[in-house]
This record gives sequence, structure tokens and C-alpha cells, in this order.
Amino acid sequence: MSKRRAVITGMGVVSPLGCDLDTFWSRLTNGESGICPIHSFDATDYPSRIGGEVNQFDASAYLDPKERRRMDIYTQYAMAAAQMALADSGLDLENENTERIGALVGSGIGGLQTLQEQHAKMIEKGPSRCSPFMIPQMISNIASGLIAIRYNLQGPNFCVVSACATAAHSIGTAQRMIERGDSDVMLAGGAEGAICELGVAGFANMKALSTRNDDPQRASRPWDRDRDGFVIADGSAIMVVEEYERAKARGAEIYCEVAGFGSTCDAFHMTAPMDSGYGAARAMRDSITDAGMNPEDIDYINAHGTSTPKGDGIESNAVKMALGEDIASKVMISSSKSMTGHTLGAAGGIETAVCALAIKNNVVSPTINLENPSPGCDLDYVPNEAREADVRVCLNNSFGFGGHNACLLLAEV
Repeated sequence: MSKRRAVITGMGVVSPLGCDLDTFWSRLTNGESGICPIHSFDATDYPSRIGGEVNQFDASAYLDPKERRRMDIYTQYAMAAAQMALADSGLDLENENTERIGALVGSGIGGLQTLQEQHAKMIEKGPSRCSPFMIPQMISNIASGLIAIRYNLQGPNFCVVSACATAAHSIGTAQRMIERGDSDVMLAGGAEGAICELGVAGFANMKALSTRNDDPQRASRPWDRDRDGFVIADGSAIMVVEEYERAKARGAEIYCEVAGFGSTCDAFHMTAPMDSGYGAARAMRDSITDAGMNPEDIDYINAHGTSTPKGDGIESNAVKMALGEDIASKVMISSSKSMTGHTLGAAGGIETAVCALAIKNNVVSPTINLENPSPGCDLDYVPNEAREADVRVCLNNSFGFGGHNACLLLAEV
């Protein structure tokens, strides 16, 4: 019996670069930055005062006022991305067996803004004033649950939480579920809404964030010698992952195949990646093996590329280890985070969309702000300008605190 194949037939993106696919892709390939001074709260006293806020998001286009009051912002982003993805897929849920359709949407942190707001209310006004919706608003699985409720999706439904690898693990797990016949369609991805006082303070105090506050659009600069940390960002991306034969039979537009998935753990440190990059390299190799391909088949890698002093060099070493130095030197690599910032648990979803659009359009988006590559960062990072190229096979890397590594291999159908 041949293995069932999983393909992407719909995508929805909410991001600092735009809240629809066309705007997102246009700004990304034009090398525009979505980073700006934080406006959602007074960040004057914070070491890092910049972020990738989702300034173009209109929740009222997707949710009524009552729904919005009962959802954390991360869930609102997820609901919008899911609606866009389903519309893009052309699925008519009224005529589908929704017992065979599921949702797997995670968040690295969950409803942090809800937690902050309700804690303040409890301290100021007493425990009786905490909202009865606090717990369901803040838990990380609620986006997946509410998407299922809205669309009557009765198939598999749960939440992967693996920090910044969350969305990639979600999409890879969806692929596996379709391969083994557990479902025919999965809505998979991630969402994050962590730009608030508590979120920025936590990341800033662990020295993870860039402090280039006077030049926000140039702050996220993966592989550049002057990088000083990542830029926190919000957003969501959800894919409609569908069994290939049914997608083909209904005449769906297919962006690409989710052909391989690799998942490993560094088992090394709470926040730092393994110095050698071995765990990340194994995830890349495993995704290539899972797809039945070879390193020389890879055209493009959308790197994790966060702009941290340590992580970027380690990822470059991991690419060399996974592909071999000769092949690695010929592969195009770029970091979307140079423009979006780091959307944490949503990043793997947003970057899966980047890979799918690269395959569709034969264009690789650039790494902006790369002016002086640091020692050891000597690969082709597609600096500063998008590149037209024949893109048939992509790797998408996502690595999370706790040593979680996830790699997706996406291929032209």
C-alpha cells in the first residue's frame, strides 16, 4: 500500500507585514521590515522597546464583539488565519464529512495578555473580580478548540507546545496524521500574542532581545556581525493540510507537498542551542530521509535565523553538518525574521507559508540588514534583495527553548 501524501491547499497569515497573503508576500519579497517602536503599551523603561506588532489587524472582520471579549489576542489571530486558510482552500465544509477534518493549532506561550490583565485585576480589586473566562482564554489549546467549534471539525484536535518550534511541530504532526489515515484534512499552525509588559520584560531580562531601539527596522539582522538579539513579534499562520488524492480530485490549488518531517531534541540546555548544532542537523537530515530525498535535492532553506549572537552561527554549522559543506555552500538560505521579527510559536507556520510561496512563485525572499556577515557565517543568505530562482524543494527550520528542533521538507507537486 502506497503512503498517503499530505499537501497544502490553503493558507492564512496574520503578521507584522500584513494580514493577507498578497500583502505579506509583496512586502516580504520587497525586503520591507515590519519592526517598529512598541505602541501597545508604554515601553519607556524597558531595555528593548521595539517589536513586530500586528498593526493592520481588524478583528471585527472575523469576530463579533462578544467573541472578541472572550478571546485572548493570540486566539483572535488564529481564528482570523483559520478563516483565511479555509477560504483559500476552497473547501465547502457544508458538504464535507467533518469527522475526517481536524485542527492542530498551538501557541508557544498562550494567553499571556489575559494572564497579565487578570492578575492586575485580582491584585487591585480582589479575587472575585477575576473573569470566569480567564482560564479558557489563556490556555494554549483554546485556539485549536475554538476553530473546531466554529467549523464543526470533529476530527483530531489538540495542541502542540514546543516554544518556537510549535507551529512546525503542528504541521509536521498533521502530515503524519494524514499519512496514517487518522484524518483527511487538518488545519495546522500556530499563533502568538506575547507583546505585552510581562512578555517583553521576561525576554528582555534574559538578554534575548535586541536593544537597537533607535533603529528598529535594522534591529533584526541574522548572521550580521552586529546582531544583538531577536525582535519579539506577534502573529499567526495556519495551513490547510490535505490528503493529496482528495485534493487533486476536487480540483484544489496545491501549493506544495509536506513531504518530510524531522523532530529531535538537543537535550542540552534550557534556552541555548547545542554548541555543535548536532540536534538541529539531525532534524534536517531526518526530514530529508522522511521525504525519500537527498541533500543535493534542497534548493532553499528558510532558516530559524533569529538574529541572536550564538544561534545564527550554530544553525549555519548545523546546515553544513546536515547537507555537507560543499552542498551547503550552494543552497540558498534566508531568514524571514529579519523582516517579521520572531513570532515565537507562530514562526514555523509563517515560515511554512514563505516556503510554499517560494515554490509557487520561484522567488526566494531575502535576509535584510545583512551587511557584514560574522566569522563562520559564510553561506548564501540571499542578502538584502529577493532572488528569482527555480525553487522545488525547501527546508523550514524551527528551534525552540528546551532544545526542541523541528524541520519540515516542502516540495513541489
